[in-house]
Amino acid sequence: MLRVIYLVFNEGYAASTGEALVRRQLTTEAIRLARLLASLLPDAEVTGLLALMLLQDSRSAARTSADGDLILLADQDRSRWDRTAIAEGRTLAAEAMRAPAVGSYAIQAAIAAEHAGAASDVDTDWRRIAVLYDLLLRAEPSPVVALNRAVAIAMRDGPAAGLALVDELIAGGDVASFHLAHGARADLLRRLGRAADARAAYERAAALAQHDAERRFYARRLAELA
Repeated sequence: MLRVIYLVFNEGYAASTGEALVRRQLTTEAIRLARLLASLLPDAEVTGLLALMLLQDSRSAARTSADGDLILLADQDRSRWDRTAIAEGRTLAAEAMRAPAVGSYAIQAAIAAEHAGAASDVDTDWRRIAVLYDLLLRAEPSPVVALNRAVAIAMRDGPAAGLALVDELIAGGDVASFHLAHGARADLLRRLGRAADARAAYERAAALAQHDAERRFYARRLAELA
């Protein structure tokens, strides 16, 4: 049930098709269902899921431009984040992490709480986030979690360390057709000054992306390299 609610939320948070990247009616409904479930079934993972969705949804107003273009977390205007949702989400995340048995939604909520509490991308506690991803990878082993962990390690230890992990994941085949893996690789290559390799990776990411907003984002990155 929790997985279904989160799938509904994710389709609203980052729509897989259509013109709009964010579909607020779906995120709002998923949060409503999680609140209802929390009132019927007090459980740390229900609390963690509700916290996670509140913290992610708090950034919705800053995730796209007036033209509907994607804005990455590092570049968002954090004054547009919903501070009421952040306060509630961080309280619930802390509660979920205090449970005797901590599950994957609670850990994801703790990661989101770290982002929500940071004044900027530079001020983010990437060391703690990397540790939380280590926990999450043990609780829920998946290529997507491993990719997110690689990005966190790149922020903590430098782009070369992250690139080695991303290359390993892509070579393994599990994320070879996932545009975000190639987008992350391109960004790390760009940070390392390897412009030609970064261009090829951005082109691969754009070819795999399914949403127009994502393809426009990669086009902007390619234009910046040029």
